[in-house]
Amino acid sequence: MGSRAREIIGMDVDELINLLRRAFCDEWFAYHQYWLGAKLVKGPMKDAVGAELLQHATEELLHADMVALRIIQLGGTPVTKPEDWYKLTNCGYDAPDDPFVKTILNQNIKGEQCAIGVYSRLLEITKDKDPITHNMVLQILQQEIEHEEDLQALLEDFELMMRAFKE
Repeated sequence: MGSRAREIIGMDVDELINLLRRAFCDEWFAYHQYWLGAKLVKGPMKDAVGAELLQHATEELLHADMVALRIIQLGGTPVTKPEDWYKLTNCGYDAPDDPFVKTILNQNIKGEQCAIGVYSRLLEITKDKDPITHNMVLQILQQEIEHEEDLQALLEDFELMMRAFKE
């Protein structure tokens, strides 16, 4: 199966697999960061923020699934050991050690901005060279942009509420 998938690609497939493996690690970290943050978040609007984080976690896990399947189609193997995620991640992992709403939102906004950069580069690299990966990356990128916008909106609401309390 992998060899047929390789035939339609006009670029270095091993390089593409390596980039996708790195994105796969990012998605697992994003999933864990969102999922755990949703459980731990504290402060004003924690219910709304927690619900949003859980939704994002579900979508990040779906991204990991999509990326893993594409890696396999291309004849590669997704990263099999979680300890290797730290070595390969583009975006790192911000543990939700400070569960305050604003801190959690800022950590996840930073993660989404990194993911947007990663997938924007992948979109450019695969353009006119690998339509299957390109379409997958476009779909993921659209969701990452929506995530960042959702989190920014929650942060703005939080800031407005805090300002109202001070008046």
